[in-house]
Amino acid sequence: MKRTFYIAAVALMAFACKNETKTTVVDIRSGEGNTFSIGGKKIAEPSDKVVLFDGSNLNAWKGYGTDGMHDNWTIEDGAMAFTPGEEGGKNIITKNTYKNFELNLEWKVSEGGNSGIFWGVKESPEFKEAYETGPEIQVLDDERHPDAKVANGTHKAGSLYDMIKPANGMINPAGEWNKVTLYINHDSNLGKVSLNGKEAYSFPVNGEEWDAMVAKTKFADWKGFGKYQEGHIGLQDHGDKVWYRNITIKEL
Repeated sequence: MKRTFYIAAVALMAFACKNETKTTVVDIRSGEGNTFSIGGKKIAEPSDKVVLFDGSNLNAWKGYGTDGMHDNWTIEDGAMAFTPGEEGGKNIITKNTYKNFELNLEWKVSEGGNSGIFWGVKESPEFKEAYETGPEIQVLDDERHPDAKVANGTHKAGSLYDMIKPANGMINPAGEWNKVTLYINHDSNLGKVSLNGKEAYSFPVNGEEWDAMVAKTKFADWKGFGKYQEGHIGLQDHGDKVWYRNITIKEL
């Protein structure tokens, strides 16, 4: 009886290896997926991070206030590139909205350039621009742009714009890539920014402490600024050439 059971088990294992089960991980942006084996040696596994830009397409993005994508945003050498035109206001936002998340991306700015990374953006006819509602992580050429010399450093690259400045030496110069990690959790009332792999600063994201921070800025009397816990991620047209790449988001 034992020998019969052993032979049957071996035969069953051989059949399973020959007919491995295949599972497809679907990319929610495009409907495409990667197949990997779960009947034998695991080749790949699904990730809880969602790719917002991997150099292949701009499907996760749209123009602010429009259904389409602005032509000023293109793909160059695997990076999302913004090239300024005659008209401004070509800001873009994610098609999806997010409340609690960890956003990772890399940016590179032209000499003298200026741009920004928004979160909590409310898209509404009530607000003409994304920056009217979304707080900003500054993207800047600190060496050449005058913004770096004002507002006690809270307009420098990597700053929580007009609120918190990073320590000196955390940002690479114009023409070089910088990595940003933005952590936002409204449930624990915590925001954190890391620059090029080093934690730069943390801050409250709602409630009385957040309101007190905003009250000391130029946004103090802005109706919708920083009011929306769930909103779009945005990238800014500030009239200068800028590049973004390797953009992922993980919902918490």
